[in-house]
Amino acid sequence: MTPSQHIDQMIAGLIDWRGDTLAGIRKTILAADPDIVEEWKWMGSPVWCLDGNIVVGNAHKDKVKLTFSHGASLPDPDNLFNNGFGGKVWR
Repeated sequence: MTPSQHIDQMIAGLIDWRGDTLAGIRKTILAADPDIVEEWKWMGSPVWCLDGNIVVGNAHKDKVKLTFSHGASLPDPDNLFNNGFGGKVWR
């Protein structure tokens, strides 16, 4: 299977709000730049890349979590990020 097919399958298996949420996030990420590539890494995580990893998406029991590569270096004046403030790269 291609990475995109793995992500399709993952989303289809999430029959609650998490599937819809992850599908919407995926659409937004892919719309941001036509050169963004979908990958399937780390034993089953969708990863969106452009000259390296941009963001990893995972569905957990009660949330959909996005982890941004180099997110720790991004300004966050609106306190959008809610975890990983002590990290040096990922947030």
